[in-house]
Amino acid sequence: MIEFIVPGQPVPKGRPKFARRGKGVVAYTPAKTAAYESLVQHAASAAMLGREPTARPVKLVVRLALGVPASWSKKRRIMAIAGAIRATKKPDADNVLKGLKDGCNGIVWKDDAQVVCIELLKFYGEIPCAAITVHELDGEAA
Repeated sequence: MIEFIVPGQPVPKGRPKFARRGKGVVAYTPAKTAAYESLVQHAASAAMLGREPTARPVKLVVRLALGVPASWSKKRRIMAIAGAIRATKKPDADNVLKGLKDGCNGIVWKDDAQVVCIELLKFYGEIPCAAITVHELDGEAA
């Protein structure tokens, strides 16, 4: 089992951007997405303690703590942190998950196709972060 926390507001994976370079067109990852994936890679590497990425199937447990909007009143903020107000606004949980999985490729697992089970929770928290737990599962990869 590997556990680690990616600090800061969870960032959804952005769509690739395209730019004209001479006679051709190149695709690139938006800067915000690349910076967040780099943060994920750093946190994952620290948690792995030099171990090799697993080749086994894995279960991924992700807890996304979103920051409460600054414009909300104190009462509404308290309700959100207590769970009475659910985090139904952006970012979309599945888009954040894409960035987290891509950031773990080659570090925690060899390829994110090895993730066969996902448990994901999105909520408002006092300290925004993404808490990730990876469990190796029994059985062999296909």
